[in-house]
Formats: sequence, structure tokens, C-alpha cells
Amino acid sequence: MKFHIEIIVDISFAKLLELFENPDNLKKWQPNVISFTPLSGEIGHVGATAEIRYNMVVKEIVMKETILKRNIPDEFVLRYDSDGVTNTVTNNFKEIAPNKTRWIMENNFKFSGLMKYAALAMKGIFKKQTELTMERFKKFAEEISKEED
Repeated sequence: MKFHIEIIVDISFAKLLELFENPDNLKKWQPNVISFTPLSGEIGHVGATAEIRYNMVVKEIVMKETILKRNIPDEFVLRYDSDGVTNTVTNNFKEIAPNKTRWIMENNFKFSGLMKYAALAMKGIFKKQTELTMERFKKFAEEISKEED
């Protein structure tokens, strides 16, 4: 399952990247994050891995994040692995004005086991959740930027 979402964030690219890459900010725009634990490599660099725990309504989900490519702003590619689901996420950023940055996120989900069947019914949910997460980041980032001005 593939889809992409585009959003305009009303802050500079430099500020967006600073906020986006800081794992301490995750809980500020992803309220269901329980923890972010680095596993190997240097945070934010190719090859780095981390464990992210999410409190979902039904159960806790554990994902392993791996940074695959880092050619910012053109390409920041991460892979998220959890039970029955692998999602490769390609982020692209472009500053389109002094305080406006376009963020395009391409998602490529692959499912195995029972998740193959569940995924058929959940495509809309995955896309909606991604849109909501990006909107939360936008709100968080723009509020922080206003507070600093």
C-alpha cells in the first residue's frame, strides 16, 4: 500500500528540521508515543536504529526505526518495522518562501501474516492517521516558532 501526503508548514526549513529531528519533541506532536530508545548508531544518521513504543487504543505497539538515507532536504528515508508491518517513509522538504516549508511524506507499507488481511480494510485509517500526525507536527512547530519570535 502506497500513498503520499503533502503539507505546508509556516516556518523556515532550518527550524522545521531542528524540531523534526529532535526525538525529545516526539511526544509533543505524537501524543501516543510512550518512549523513544536509541539502539545503535548516532541519532539522526544513516544506519541509526531506535525503538519507539506507542500506546494505541487497543494495545501497545513497538516499532523499530532505521534511518536508511539522509540527503536532506531532498530525501530523508526511514523504515519502521513492527509485527506484520514494514513502512518505508520518504520525507522531502522544500522551503518555498522564507517562512514556508513544503513537507511531502511518501509511505510504502508492506504487510505479512494476518496483517495482510487487516490492511485491506485499514488503508483509509493508515492514511488518515498519517495526515493527523503531520497536522499535529505543523501545529506544534508553528506554535513553537511563534513563541520564539
